Order: sequence, then C-alpha cells, then structure tokens
Amino acid sequence: MIQKEFPILEFDEDINAFIRPSKLIKPIEHTPEKCVLCFFSEAIEKILMEYQYKIIFNFRSEGMNFPLYELEYKGEKITLIQAAVGAPMAAGQIEELSALGCKKFIACGMCGVLQKELAVGHLIIPIAAVRDEGTSYHYVKPSREIIANENIVKIIENTLLEKKLPYIKAKTWTTDAFYRETKEKVRQRKSEGCVTVEMETSAYIAASQYNKVEFGQILCSGDSLAGEEWDKREYNKRIGIREFVLRLTLDVCLKMNGISNK
Repeated sequence: MIQKEFPILEFDEDINAFIRPSKLIKPIEHTPEKCVLCFFSEAIEKILMEYQYKIIFNFRSEGMNFPLYELEYKGEKITLIQAAVGAPMAAGQIEELSALGCKKFIACGMCGVLQKELAVGHLIIPIAAVRDEGTSYHYVKPSREIIANENIVKIIENTLLEKKLPYIKAKTWTTDAFYRETKEKVRQRKSEGCVTVEMETSAYIAASQYNKVEFGQILCSGDSLAGEEWDKREYNKRIGIREFVLRLTLDVCLKMNGISNK
C-alpha cells in the first residue's frame, strides 16, 4: 500500500483483513441465493402478512436487529431483509449476507431528486454513482464514479418495460452527510449528470464487486433538492408507493438468473 496525501485514497488490495464475515458467520445450507434489501419496514410487514415465511437468521448490531426472512414468493424461495441506512451498514449487509450464502441482490428505497420534474414515486434505475462517501474506497480502487452491473440494470429495465411502468436510468450521488448537501454541491453533482442523491448505492456496488456477487437497485423519488429550498414532499407518508416498489423489486428478483458480475 502506498501512502497518499489523504488516507481515503490509500487502497489496500490485501483481502486478509483481521475481521472477515466468514470468520463470524457460517453459511446456512440451502439459503436462497436471491435477496431483496428493502428500506420500507411497513411494506415488509405487509408482504409478511401475505406470503409464507420463516426467519433463518438474525443480524444484530448495537440497538438493532435485522431478521433475514426466507419468503415463499410466487413459487420461489427468496430472502428478504430490512436495509440499513448509510454506506457502512450497506456494505456490511452485503458482506454478511454473502457469507451466509446470498449471491444475487437487489435493493429498493427512496432517494432525493435533483430535477423538479421527477414527481414523488418516479422510478429510477441507477447506472452509476458518484462516490462521495468513504466506505467504497476500502473495497475498490479510488475513482470518481462506480458503474452498476449492466446485466442487472437490463433485467430491471426489461421488467419495468413489461409492466409498462415509466422510469429513467440515471447517475446517482452517494453521500455520507445529508446535512451537508449544499447548493454548490448540488450544482456540481447536477453538472456531472447526477439526477438523484442517496446514501448507499456506491457502497453497495463496491462491496458487491469485492465479494463477487451481483447487485442492482431500484430507487423511488422522494424529497427534492431541485429548488431554492429543500422540499420534503411528505415522501415518508406515501405508504402505497413504498409497498408497490417492494412488490416490484420482488418481481425483479425472481428474474435474476444466469447473470454475470460485469
């Protein structure tokens, strides 16, 4: 490892870290490879009321518990878990779920938008992320952006086309600091082509590449940073939209077969 001016740029390719999930977590036999990470707890509750499930593992952290559900969904077993907020937790979930036996991931959640015309609930497929967070730099070499898995982007897109749902494919801005989304930073990210802002995508992609697993994501537009002032747009009260997006994501997950980590 070569010392750099800034520690975040000192990427170490050594895979032999002191703590690895494989030392803490043993694979569970027959764990479904397909996994949905969903940020909408109330939507997960609705799904669990409708489909048969069992808890096959519990991921515990200080003050938090994340059950991993094995769900019988439309004739296939897949896993479902509450997604954790922020890049470090996002990468940690990919690490630990991969160690458990999951290999094909898709996440769904809401995001901020940088374009006024994107109404609440509009679907966005991230195709790249600006790496304005710290976690991803510990998984892949420093770069300004990271590219999403093209094959999974295509699977998501084809599913939305089949269902005749409007969507866009776009670059997203991943940040660690939602209280530091200044007007100048928004202007800069928009000039780079970013349409959305969130806190996990670049870390999800980097951790997935590192663990040689597949990952894709569906974002749903929520609050807006496109005007002179922040507009919350009451996105957290749009329960119907959130449940719809989870169901859509589960349908996409079923189609994640025979894909490569490109």
